[in-house]
Amino acid sequence: MMTRTLTRVALLGGLSFAAPLLVLASGSYLEGATPVAEAPARAESPALVRALDAVQPDRISADLHFLAADDMGGRNTPSKELEVAAQFLRARLQRLEFQPGAGESYFFEYPLVSSALDPDASTASWSSADGDHELALASGYYISAPSISADSDVKGPLTSVGEGSKSELADLDLSGSWALLIDHEGRRTRSVARALQKIKKTGAIGVLIIPGAEYSGKPLAERFGGEAYDRLVKGRVRFPRPEGKRSARRSMPVVYLDRARGLELLAACTGHEDEADWFPAAGVETGVSFHEKRALKGDGGQVMVKDVCGFWPGSDPELSKEVILVSAHYDHVGTQDGVVYNGADDNGSGTSGVLAVAEALKAYGPLKRSVLLIWVSGEEKGLWGSKAWANNPQLPEGHRAVANLNIDMIGRNDPNQLFMTPSPAHKQFNIITETAMRLSPLEDFPELESADDYYHRSDQAEFARLDIPVAFLFAGIHEDYHQPTDTADKIDFDKLSRVVRLVVRLLDELQETPLAK
Repeated sequence: MMTRTLTRVALLGGLSFAAPLLVLASGSYLEGATPVAEAPARAESPALVRALDAVQPDRISADLHFLAADDMGGRNTPSKELEVAAQFLRARLQRLEFQPGAGESYFFEYPLVSSALDPDASTASWSSADGDHELALASGYYISAPSISADSDVKGPLTSVGEGSKSELADLDLSGSWALLIDHEGRRTRSVARALQKIKKTGAIGVLIIPGAEYSGKPLAERFGGEAYDRLVKGRVRFPRPEGKRSARRSMPVVYLDRARGLELLAACTGHEDEADWFPAAGVETGVSFHEKRALKGDGGQVMVKDVCGFWPGSDPELSKEVILVSAHYDHVGTQDGVVYNGADDNGSGTSGVLAVAEALKAYGPLKRSVLLIWVSGEEKGLWGSKAWANNPQLPEGHRAVANLNIDMIGRNDPNQLFMTPSPAHKQFNIITETAMRLSPLEDFPELESADDYYHRSDQAEFARLDIPVAFLFAGIHEDYHQPTDTADKIDFDKLSRVVRLVVRLLDELQETPLAK
């Protein structure tokens, strides 16, 4: 679950809310709660009984133990393990005879932007009168950058700028050239960057830095290899910027040669091996050309990830065009420093819970309204999967989303405690949460406490942008939140099953209820 601004109490395993508690099992109300009208009880239909009976804790346990296994690596977005989880969910939908929920596919795919460097496709070389000389990344040459923003292919002559002092840079015209800079002191990145800003004004296309004979800094392998290199290869992933929003400015490439390769290049500049430490004066064209190519993994840094969507068509000629979304995020935070963060509760519980809803719908048969089960990715990174879907809803022609039920972290804490948003104290309080409050005692949740502090922290916040009523069911934060100790053995599968049964009851109850906000 994405909760970047949790209160201190919540991070310690408790919960602190500004909103009041809601309806008590006795029907009385705590101070500040909005009364909810009692609805007459109605008999459970055979279809509902079949659906509720299909929700079995042992089946949910089997699914969750698979999703939260060490071999699933914490289901980071993006990752191979997340792809395995997506394929697992698709296979289950197909077996249960759900229709593809994203056109002809069970996968709603959306792009992410990755800065992960492809080391096999990234090259550097220099050319002189005696031929071409290939360099080895993270061995013969190093990239000086915290991250890579785009593919680049930069080739041009080398022109010396000496040590890059103010006087040496004055009035230099380096247009179309790499600036060749000697480094004696092992300048830190910040110091080099300041010099580069001056060099940039001269029109240089890149900077090539060579350690001088008196170089006293850390070895380049320590400065730019090791963890720094690993970060470049791993990169960072972000959601694409909206069209028209200014992209990040592309930075000038900065490359370091190790001492041995630098001596070879300097020898080519001078033409004399015994004058290898001679460095051309600022402004001297060396007669050497340098070529560096950087490539991002994927299609120019674009990585496709998946939401998994299964469509359960309704039976009513009119109401079937209205679609209730039942959602959970199936990603977690992955593996960190070799330690797997299993994410059993967050959100293996919701993921397996929606699978149990699928089993229940199979037993129930068609509802009057249609249902789209959607497992979204990227929640932990910023609600990416639900944001992508809400930006471009994909439903069968003529259908429209009318509501969203979202479940996240529903398998821990007090067996009879469950939280919900929007509560009566929230401006988005709606018929779904009102109905949930009425039905929750049937599943041994005497009251639904307020989760309004979390209204914007899970995927219902993105689905609410579609101007539809949303409901979020949540069992609360605990000490294992975003820790490697969030494991399947700690899940209360009876509680998880009862939350699923509450969702099934809600779907049954909302078949004909007007769902306007």
